[in-house]
Amino acid sequence: MTEKNKKEPLYFFIISDSAGETASKLAQATMAQYPTVEFEIFRRTFITTKEALIKALTDAKKCDAIILHTLINEELVALADHFCEASELFHFDVLTPPVLEVQRRTGVIPSREPGALHHLNKNYFKRIKAMEFAVKYDDGKDPRGFLEADIVLLGVSRTSKTPLSLFLANKNLKVANLPIVPQAHIPKQLWEIDPKKIVGLTNDPEILNGIRKERMIAYGLNPDTAYSDLDKIKTELTFANELYEKLGCIIINVASLSIEETASMILNALNLEDHSYYITEDNEA
Repeated sequence: MTEKNKKEPLYFFIISDSAGETASKLAQATMAQYPTVEFEIFRRTFITTKEALIKALTDAKKCDAIILHTLINEELVALADHFCEASELFHFDVLTPPVLEVQRRTGVIPSREPGALHHLNKNYFKRIKAMEFAVKYDDGKDPRGFLEADIVLLGVSRTSKTPLSLFLANKNLKVANLPIVPQAHIPKQLWEIDPKKIVGLTNDPEILNGIRKERMIAYGLNPDTAYSDLDKIKTELTFANELYEKLGCIIINVASLSIEETASMILNALNLEDHSYYITEDNEA
């Protein structure tokens, strides 16, 4: 295909009066359904004036973008809708319909406050503490953390323990994790906690072999070492799975799962709620 005939990418414009995370996730979920299509995302965030909004919409019009917006100010919403309809631009108002439906059902008038989700309330500071907890009790640094944790993750090397700990911490959950190594000492605290709080992470040997080789290459080292040896990996996984059976904990194979999918499975399996939602001052009392 020549450069002249090369197809232009499809453009998403994220327009928000805050950080634009909600609309961005919707765009990313949409793009994931079209792995062969080239996309570009432009973000126009913290839009609070008509002038800034018109500039963002004009830029979107130039590339016939798909517009996703999370504006809460009624005048800005009306302006965006009118501009897009007059310009025949596809636009989707992510926030207004559910906000109006809650108003219809409850009779309560929405605050119409931009960025209300990100208030520095008790929920926010609880999340910060959970993040600090995950760092403090990462990689089995202090087994005493198991007794305080909401979730304890176990797994051999490269089963995503640390990324999962931080991802779940961002949902206000205190997570500790422990690397599982054959013949290594298993902390006594592990046997003192409710097994329903423990998640054993496992993987397919061949996939783990590839991950570890890539890790060694990233460090500029020989990929064929004991660390990536397939037989050694199988021994590690067998040891870990036998430990999980003794503990009676939940076991999740992360071989084909993203961090988000694994986290969702953990929350469902442990009957935990996603505590990252916005809590009002009234609900915090």
